[in-house]
Amino acid sequence: MKKTSTRLADGRELIYYDLRDDTVRDAVDKRPLERTVTTSEVRRDPLLGDSVAIASHRQGRTYHPPADECPLCPSEGDRLSEIPDSSYDVVVFENRFPSLAGDSGRCEVVCFTSDHHASFADLTEEQARLVLDAWTDRTAELSHLPSVEQVFCFENRGAEIGVTLGHPHGQIYGYPFTTPRTALMLRSLAAHKDATGGENLFDAVLESELASGDRIVLKTEHWVAFVPYAAHWPYEIHLYPRRRVPDLLALDEDARTEFSQVYLELLRRFDRIFGEGEPPTPYIAAWHQAPFGALEDFEGVNRDDFALHLELFTIRRTSGKLKFLAGSESGMNVFINDVPPERAAERLREVASS
Repeated sequence: MKKTSTRLADGRELIYYDLRDDTVRDAVDKRPLERTVTTSEVRRDPLLGDSVAIASHRQGRTYHPPADECPLCPSEGDRLSEIPDSSYDVVVFENRFPSLAGDSGRCEVVCFTSDHHASFADLTEEQARLVLDAWTDRTAELSHLPSVEQVFCFENRGAEIGVTLGHPHGQIYGYPFTTPRTALMLRSLAAHKDATGGENLFDAVLESELASGDRIVLKTEHWVAFVPYAAHWPYEIHLYPRRRVPDLLALDEDARTEFSQVYLELLRRFDRIFGEGEPPTPYIAAWHQAPFGALEDFEGVNRDDFALHLELFTIRRTSGKLKFLAGSESGMNVFINDVPPERAAERLREVASS
């Protein structure tokens, strides 16, 4: 992998990640852009104890542009985009309309390919590995920023999820705090460790799923994918490395090499869940990594106790129907799942590549 860092016309950082070591990236952003002004502010809810990002400047962000005006495609002739060069393998840049900025963290965009009409599932294993390397590199870089406590790499795919740009891309958020979902995991981890005399909860969950087998979607030498016992979403897969590590940086070479094959297979199965002729399955793919900040609020737990894993889920519950977060989910955070996890796992095994 070759990494080349440059600056866009308004001062934002852009990084090319290339498969070839001899690739030259010297294109200049010719757009007459003014410096980006953000109004991001993090406010803490005193009753729930969580944080909310207030980012009014995002109201003006790009919304469903036609394909020939896509800001994530390479620049070509007079059509200038966020990527100055005429081609790229993988590129990462600071979001022009960030939810978090400055002392409130950082937001980046990750473009998986220059092909506007592709998806992550269309990548080759070599290309998918390059994306993994980019996620890892950005996790390392963002972890050193004083305003970042936790790094979250994720992809929103599909208009049903709320995606406003059709080009295959994801995002990376550098939060200035430990997110509520991670905090819940850490509290459960601490309580289980205390109650069992030191057993790791993540290890116990993985061992239980392997022993049962009912919800296993696939397993390889270095990875295990399963539908969790208490899945929140109609079709939800958790992907764990067999060797527990706290973050992407700690994955060994064998696991990194095998990841591309495993993850691409899972994404391709997702597109086959609802049968032939169905539109692409909307999904969210989310990496869960240990926070880089202190964990003194979680007694007895350190970073190495956390287990890196990816959660992949869709809001589509059946053909033509979505799972909406209605009263119970949105009002009380109590999920109601219409698809039994065992049946979801069975379906995901049925649609395996031949």
